[in-house]
Amino acid sequence: MVLLLLSYFDEKEDVMFTYVEDTCLAEEVQMDQVPLTPTIVVCGQSCFSAKRWMLSVDRMIVQPSITSFIPALCLMFGSFYVFNIHYPVVLASTLEFLQRCFFSINPERGTKVEKTSKSCLHVNPRVLTLIQDLSDHEWCSQ
Repeated sequence: MVLLLLSYFDEKEDVMFTYVEDTCLAEEVQMDQVPLTPTIVVCGQSCFSAKRWMLSVDRMIVQPSITSFIPALCLMFGSFYVFNIHYPVVLASTLEFLQRCFFSINPERGTKVEKTSKSCLHVNPRVLTLIQDLSDHEWCSQ
């Protein structure tokens, strides 16, 4: 589902995930290839077939052995809050959607998206539209 969100919002998978060999140890990860922001290091060819994940923050492996994708995603997302890191612009919509729909963090004002020189809305309109469409679908199916 996360990969679908990335595709829907036309955002780059390689900013959220870094792929390494399935036998790779934490000390063997080439950290110059990993983003500075919280990143899930997938030990395998894909998120679907991997048996192990790691969490990187600021190009350091902070959790070397995560055995399920959901905890890896939760740890990655929580790292943005624990370490007070802004969402990277290239992942802003996906992370904002996860924040509002899966983690139920819905501030009335403000955003964790990195500030840019352009003025921007507090929440990406595409995120709000997807939330509204899903909400309408839930209401119609009950």
